Parts: sequence; structure tokens; C-alpha cells
Amino acid sequence: MAEILERQQATRHRLDVEAYYKMAEAGILGPNDRVELIDGEIFDMVPIGSEHGGTTNRLNRLFARAAADGLALVSVQGPLRLDAFNEPEPDLMLLKPRPDDYRGRHPGATDVVLLVEISETSLSHDRGTKLPLYAKFGVPEVWIVDLKGAAVEVYREPKGDGYALKERLISGALAPVLLPGVTIDVGSLLA
Repeated sequence: MAEILERQQATRHRLDVEAYYKMAEAGILGPNDRVELIDGEIFDMVPIGSEHGGTTNRLNRLFARAAADGLALVSVQGPLRLDAFNEPEPDLMLLKPRPDDYRGRHPGATDVVLLVEISETSLSHDRGTKLPLYAKFGVPEVWIVDLKGAAVEVYREPKGDGYALKERLISGALAPVLLPGVTIDVGSLLA
């Protein structure tokens, strides 16, 4: 009997998106819980500080013209359905326009034009956990706004669980590859 018990190992129980939503419907996850599902695990998200929130608002304002011109839909802290076990909530996404504005389903990686994570205290999580996930599913471009380091990290051309092109900017003009006419000034964003 002891031999049988020694051979058994503890295993993790991965939640899928359906179970994740059932937890919310049952009240286990409340409407004010800031969580996201990554690789079947529920992660608590760091509370949003004023610098983080203000930077999100600034990006939203800077990208509003693209939305007004019908070039992209701006999604702020909305879900991104990558597969049955992954539904992160990036700080901001520029999405391909759809007539239903994604009412019929959450956007997936193929819908993303640009994904932005704003890191005030979550830089290691954004780089180490979320960035490889975005690359794995083919998100074409990710910006990580490093507020403490006063820089924007630009990741392009997903390959495996990383990106072939990486750049760290502290100033200058920056535009998403898939929307080259939508330019932001990095210095102004970080000011």
C-alpha cells in the first residue's frame, strides 16, 4: 500500500475558460476581482496605480483617432481569448475592426494589431509570463511600457515563445507595424 502511495504524485488542476466563467457566475470570482486566466491558473492582477491608469488613458487618447477613422478598435483592459486555458486582460489592445465590435466573441490573437502592457510594478510578470504567451499564440506586436525604467519595450515578429525583433526606446516616434500611420511620441507618453 505504501508503495502505491509513493508512486502517486500531486497534479495540478488546470481550469479552462468555461470553468473560469462558471466561477464568476457562482460568485466565487466577484465583479471587482481583478484576475486573469493564464495557462489554466487564475492570477491576481496588481492594482492599478495613478501613473499606470494615466498612461493607459493617454494611450487611449492617442489611439482614439485610429478608432475614429475606423482603422482599429481600442480595447482597454478587455479579455483576449487565446485558447481554452488562456484569457489574459492586457492593458490596451488595438484590434482589427469588426461590425459587431466583438460582441459575438472575445478577440483572439489573430484579431490583435497591437497589444500594450503597462508595467508599474509588474515588469517581471509581463516579460516572463505574459510576453512568451503572446508570442506563442502569434500576437504580432507587443509594447511593454516600463514606467519605472521610463522606456517602451517593443517586441515584433513572434517566433516560438519569444520575439525576433526587440527594441527599447526612451524617445522618438513609434508606430505599430500594422498601422504605420498611427504614430505616438515615446517621450510624451512617458512624460
